[in-house]
Amino acid sequence: MSVVRVPPPCPLTKATAVPVASVFRTVPSRAGARPLLPEICVLAVAAVLVALGAAGPVPALAVVALAGAAASTLAGVRLSRLTLGPDSPAGGAPAGRLARRRAARPRRAAALLHAAVVTAGLTAAVLPLASAGYRPAAASAGLAGTTALLGGGLFYLHRSRPSVRGQLHRLLDLAASGVCLVLTAWLLLPYAGVPVPVRLAVAAALGLLAVDALAVLTGAGREGGTARCRGGSALTLFALVLLAALPAGPAAGRAALLAVPPLVVGVLLVAAGVRQVTQPVPTRRAPMDWPRAVLPPVAVALAVIHQLQAGLLPDRTAVLLALAVVPPLVVRQLFGNAAATSTNEPGAAPDPASAVAPAPADSGRSVGRAGLLRALAARPEPACGALLVVDLHLTELPGRLVRDDVAAEAVRRARAVAAHDGEVFDLAGTGLAVVSGSGPVLAYALGTRLLTALSRPYEVSGAVLRSRPSIGLAELGRGQPDDLFRQADLARRRAAQLGRDRVEWYDAYLEEQLVRRLDLERELPGAVARGELDLVYQPVLGLADRAPVGTEALLRWRNPLLGTVFPAELLPVAEDLDIVGELGTWVLDRACRQLAAWTVGGRRLWMAVNVTTRELTSPDFVPRTAAVLEAYGVGPDQLVVEVAEPKVAAELPTVVARLAGLRSMGIRTALDDFRAEHASLAQLRRLPIDLLKVGPEVAMAGGDPHRPLLDVVVTVAERLGLEVVAEELESAHQVSGAHRAGCRYGQGFELARPATAERVEAYFEEFPSTSR
Repeated sequence: MSVVRVPPPCPLTKATAVPVASVFRTVPSRAGARPLLPEICVLAVAAVLVALGAAGPVPALAVVALAGAAASTLAGVRLSRLTLGPDSPAGGAPAGRLARRRAARPRRAAALLHAAVVTAGLTAAVLPLASAGYRPAAASAGLAGTTALLGGGLFYLHRSRPSVRGQLHRLLDLAASGVCLVLTAWLLLPYAGVPVPVRLAVAAALGLLAVDALAVLTGAGREGGTARCRGGSALTLFALVLLAALPAGPAAGRAALLAVPPLVVGVLLVAAGVRQVTQPVPTRRAPMDWPRAVLPPVAVALAVIHQLQAGLLPDRTAVLLALAVVPPLVVRQLFGNAAATSTNEPGAAPDPASAVAPAPADSGRSVGRAGLLRALAARPEPACGALLVVDLHLTELPGRLVRDDVAAEAVRRARAVAAHDGEVFDLAGTGLAVVSGSGPVLAYALGTRLLTALSRPYEVSGAVLRSRPSIGLAELGRGQPDDLFRQADLARRRAAQLGRDRVEWYDAYLEEQLVRRLDLERELPGAVARGELDLVYQPVLGLADRAPVGTEALLRWRNPLLGTVFPAELLPVAEDLDIVGELGTWVLDRACRQLAAWTVGGRRLWMAVNVTTRELTSPDFVPRTAAVLEAYGVGPDQLVVEVAEPKVAAELPTVVARLAGLRSMGIRTALDDFRAEHASLAQLRRLPIDLLKVGPEVAMAGGDPHRPLLDVVVTVAERLGLEVVAEELESAHQVSGAHRAGCRYGQGFELARPATAERVEAYFEEFPSTSR
């Protein structure tokens, strides 16, 4: 049976703060992340260098070179890691050419922006080495190269293109502000010794960069990664323009220090922005109109006051720039009036950006990616109630028309369930949403009723289709509508991850988990190639003499961004990404290589390697294992292949065949996480294994009610010719209890902790007679 899911509602992520102190977060601020230490260190070093340059001990151009090199190096490292990331869609699922091209855009953008920050750093670094006459040319060349590379990188980061009407609105909105800021720069730049064309070009560049930064900080996507990249690019170019416009002679010293803050913050902000782009798509908030309307005129007024205080009058260029502010304002006003008039005319077509097509009167559907958000925004503050987002997840693969019929039927059922308790919104074929006015308990009850109604078969177009819905629920509060929608959708994703047919609440911890999961899915592909995997080894001891008889190889993923990740967290992600085989191949090879090194040193130990059921049942597992043993000259009886008992039941015949194949070669096999239940004991007789590993819930000391169960396990194991290993022993009480019960071997923190190969080898030196 093929499975297709109706795509989820457009994901919206949490917003992040704008101040410099928090722009370098690796994950959104509501997930509880803190600024990264390297960025803080670079900012602190730059501040110290600027202070030293201002005081005199360090030349100003040397400060620019050192601060720029430090910031661009760190930003380059961050961007190079993103450049090496996978260019396949998240989750590793197969996709078409268009999907692959879209998935590769952030990686290509990271490559271009990496080149841009390196170019900016090199530009700052060469200035102290160039003679005074060549510094403007060197800075201008670096400015041109950085501009081209930043433009290319931002082009690849741009995910959507607004309509022609939207572009014209945006251009007219920013034109007046841009002219005001160009006029401000013209008034503040020095007159003496600067040709008018050069001064006007520098003023235009500074003004355009300032208006771009203003648009980024006040636009609808101001809290997203692309906005951060644009803001960082504007700051970087602003710094390079200042360096290119430095006056000749001693006056260039102190003036160069002004370029350090925008250069350092700019390149770091570019790297942080690309990092955030690889997170879920950012929340789009309402644009902030007042800064664009107020700040540019205030800047012009302050510049005029400064010029009058200096005894200077505005020149002809300043007057022309002031007059140039008027046409954009007039055209914008006329355009707005015309648009409003055309919208209100009878028979006029609605604006696609703001209108929602009404549903047929008999469909019972409230349509909208827009109607739902308006309904949430219209609720009084503080709002009481809940938002439920539903994903149908059809278990068949119907055509588009059939899917539409199913969606319409689902909305009809939801409307019948929530007739007196909420309003239903059809999310354009991706599912549906319900806005309920009830409190949390009643809203959850509504969700369970929706599950029951939506899970019934759908008889449409002569076919019977089934659905496994997942429902996310978020309480309405004082948050923005898009935030509330994002929260409910995150809870819906969690319900899908936990197996569907359930309702899940949103909470902050859930959001942290999802962001962590997305980070794992993005970083894990390529971990082998980047050399991030590592093995630690935990000795296995004989409980009679406490001498080591073997070790177990334990996988660790050392990621510079995520820290140390343990198998319990990384293996489920690896299985979803279908890269378990790649990880298992690396683990087997590295473990056998280490075992060979210990064997050459005269020690005869076994090495236990954990494998998943998927690895074990692959057709090439047995011959591949034999090839690795032969390559390193390791005896087959020195390798123990462990498989977890709870996972073998689903593919028991294949597991039995693979284990038998391994034993026929002399490789020993072990059953891990044995639960000692009735079904497990019956299954134990069918499995060709040599070792049985039981956990602390079974291996308890005398007087515990589980003690008789351990006695039964040991007795059954002895009759089957198996040796029992008590694992996860963390106290002397557990060790003595396992020994008295008849367990031959033990493993756990009380006996020996996992450690690197060097430390384990030093531990073995305490037992000169260590052998199998």
